[in-house]
Amino acid sequence: MVVISNSSPLINLSIIGRLNLLERKFSEIIIPEAVWREVVVDGVGKPGTKEVEQAGWIKVHDVKDRKLVISLKQYLDDGESEAIALALEMGAGLVLLDERDARDTADAFGLNVLGVIGILVWASKNQLIPALKDELNLLQEVARFRFSGELYRRALVEVGEIK
Repeated sequence: MVVISNSSPLINLSIIGRLNLLERKFSEIIIPEAVWREVVVDGVGKPGTKEVEQAGWIKVHDVKDRKLVISLKQYLDDGESEAIALALEMGAGLVLLDERDARDTADAFGLNVLGVIGILVWASKNQLIPALKDELNLLQEVARFRFSGELYRRALVEVGEIK
C-alpha cells in the first residue's frame, strides 16, 4: 500500500521519539518535495530534521499536477497541498495528516486519512508502546500537539486504558 505523509506526523512522532512506528506499520512512506523542504531544509536544527533525512524508508516524490497543488494552496499549506495531490496521483491507500482542514479536504477527495493519534492507538494495540496515555501526554506537553479532551478520552477507551 502506498502511504503519503505530510510533515506533522513526521515532526510530532520525532519529537516524542516514535518516528520508528511509521516504519514498523508501513515499511515505506512517501513524502512530496514540500514536506521534505519543510522538515529537512527549512527545519534544520528542529525536531525531525535528522531523523527524516536519515530514514532510508522515507522516499521523496515530485507532484506532477501543479494546478491541483495551486488550487489546494488556497486553503491549505504547501505540504498538505502536495501530500493530498501526490496521494491522488499515486492512488495512495492512505495519507497521513493531522490538521482538520487538510483531513477534511483529503476526505472530500475520497482519501483514507490517519494521523499521529491513530498511529499511537495502533502502536498501543500492538504492544509497541507501554501506555497510550503517556504518549498522548508527551504529544501535548512536549510537542505542543493540540487535540480535544474528547479525542484523548476516545483513544484511551479504544485501547482499554480507561472505560
